[in-house]
Amino acid sequence: MKLTELARALGESCELGGHADPEVQGVSSARLATAESLVFAEDEASLAVALDSMAAAVVVKPGLVDAAAGRKALLVAHHPKLVFARAAKQLLPVAKAAGVDECAAVSETAVLGEGVFIGPYAVIGPGASIGTGTRIEAGAVIGEGVRVGAECRIYPRVVVYPGTELGDRVVVHAGAVLGGDGFGYVRDGATGEYVQFPQQGRLVIEDDVEIGANTTIDRGALEETRIERGVKVDNLVHLGHNVSVGRNVVIAALTGISGSSSVGAGAVVGGQVGMGDHASIGEGVIVGSGAGILPHKHLRGAGTVFWGTPAKPLRAYLKELATLARLTRRGGRDGE
Repeated sequence: MKLTELARALGESCELGGHADPEVQGVSSARLATAESLVFAEDEASLAVALDSMAAAVVVKPGLVDAAAGRKALLVAHHPKLVFARAAKQLLPVAKAAGVDECAAVSETAVLGEGVFIGPYAVIGPGASIGTGTRIEAGAVIGEGVRVGAECRIYPRVVVYPGTELGDRVVVHAGAVLGGDGFGYVRDGATGEYVQFPQQGRLVIEDDVEIGANTTIDRGALEETRIERGVKVDNLVHLGHNVSVGRNVVIAALTGISGSSSVGAGAVVGGQVGMGDHASIGEGVIVGSGAGILPHKHLRGAGTVFWGTPAKPLRAYLKELATLARLTRRGGRDGE
């Protein structure tokens, strides 16, 4: 693709700089760039490295154009890293042709849209619906009545249980399990036996969600679990039954969110966060890695960073750590 064609595809987010119009075939770091690579630079130091590389073109901020001094073709953008990420999608290789592999098992009552690809040993259950241009890779299982929207990518060995609905452009990485039963039991006080509470609700995943490898998201118990548009979930995350995650939330690896909890739009949840049941994270809240949120606890304040266990505002958490350190030092002196 010519750089001018790429700029046109990216729209108003960037404009061309310089007069060259090289061919670009992919994105790269400056260190590994080839003569057909696009790289990005956000400051003078990274620009110097990019200009010394073999890259065909560089995405730069407006303030760095003069420093480039015509040495390479440029894409000029106020947010180079964002434009670089969007360019990477534009430059992805064309996927292999649509069709159903001869080793796949597709129910006669399943509905496949135009341009769908079904990989070897994938299973598409009765009444399932697969949207236009979606790819179901090898060994994935799409359960009975599941709806998968258009332009989705379901990687190998994903399992989608009945009662699950995926919107458009959803990406689910290998080994994820969507719509399994939640962990809900009622104890019989007389016998000590645990009886499963009904797990018959739905799981709804809206448009443009990405779900990491080996992540599990449970269906609702009696109602629904809902992951709203634009959410990005890392690998090895567990979201329990009846959980609600608002738009454009990011959740890092090894986080567990217990049943009937909620995360507000635009929140950021760090790795290894543990969240008790019926708790909530407000819109725009940032929860630091390893934090613990107690059941029924509610974190509020857009832009506020919470840390520690139990989670509290960062300033209070650091103050407590400093106090503990002073007490520890004092205890050491008293014991001498």
